[in-house]
Amino acid sequence: MSKALRLSEKWFHRGLWLVALVFAGFLIGLGGTIVGDLPKVEAPLRVDDFLDKPVAQALRDQVRDAQQAQQDAQTALEQAQLQRSKARSESQAARETFNNWLSARSVTQRAEHDPEVLARTQALDAFKQSERSTQQAVEAQQQAALDARQAATAAQQQLHKLESAAYEKLHAERRKVELRVFLYRLALTLPLLVVAGWLFVKKRKGTYWPFVWGFIFFALFAFFVELVPYLPSYGGYVRYVVGIAITALVGRYAILALNRYLERQKQAESMPDQERRKELSYDVALARLAKGVCPGCERLVDLKDGVTDFCPHCGIGLFDRCGACGTRKSAFARFCHACGAGAAPSGMASPGVAPAGAVPSGMPPAGAAPAGTPPQGAMPGAAGNR
Repeated sequence: MSKALRLSEKWFHRGLWLVALVFAGFLIGLGGTIVGDLPKVEAPLRVDDFLDKPVAQALRDQVRDAQQAQQDAQTALEQAQLQRSKARSESQAARETFNNWLSARSVTQRAEHDPEVLARTQALDAFKQSERSTQQAVEAQQQAALDARQAATAAQQQLHKLESAAYEKLHAERRKVELRVFLYRLALTLPLLVVAGWLFVKKRKGTYWPFVWGFIFFALFAFFVELVPYLPSYGGYVRYVVGIAITALVGRYAILALNRYLERQKQAESMPDQERRKELSYDVALARLAKGVCPGCERLVDLKDGVTDFCPHCGIGLFDRCGACGTRKSAFARFCHACGAGAAPSGMASPGVAPAGAVPSGMPPAGAAPAGTPPQGAMPGAAGNR
């Protein structure tokens, strides 16, 4: 149709489409903000909401205390191990000194050294006892660390069981919340889609069509972009069922629209030529002619052969002759392209066919006296007497 529009009208249409897109953009922004804030309607859920709080808190305290005890035992163990290493070093040094002294005494075999042997042996025993004490301290700290670790593990396992049951309840409740939020979105977008469908059917060609199309774009975006990604999955069944339903509805509408179109075309082709012309818009007719199709039945017709004046499919007139200059012109043109004379009003004559009651050229109308015959009741020679 754009080829039949005036230049200014084309730019106005482009500007109005821009208005429709801008209007849709602002509506989409507003709708996206509202849809994004819908989850805030529901209170946020935490795992603690589904726990036996006193029991869970007691177990957490046990885990914390056991971990602290394990950490303290590990620190004390490191100190005890350091003391044990020190005691071992001292004991080893004393043993080496004592062995050296015994070697020297075995050479001299002096009796006065016997008390010193006892003293040195007692000192060596003291070092050995200190080494054993540090070893016992190390073992005690190792036992304390092990007990604390086992206590923490036991409490952690109990807490894990308690939290596992709570997480299952949390996931179930979150699915319910997601379903409710989806229903909120559906309750918001579905009426928009219904209104958009009604506007498409009833108002898309009205005066305010830019706003109508802007709202339609917004409704489609809200449904397919803002709603469809949040469809509950349930293994994909919901998405596939919704896709099948939407496809079935769109397909049904397309099939009914095609049948209605074919029925309208069939009825239009059975109407007289002049009535069919009245039903055709001037711009629509010119646009279809520019595409090489019949304005009446929209079938392909060779319009450039110079001899086809009627559609061979539906019989509507395509070309006629200018009443002023006789040039062959489009039957839908309002003015002759050769001389600029206005086209005959619709209903005056079909292309190439004389109107009903028309008299062939050179023949007097029915009921009229032949040329040269005086009017009825006139006396011969009356004209000459005048």
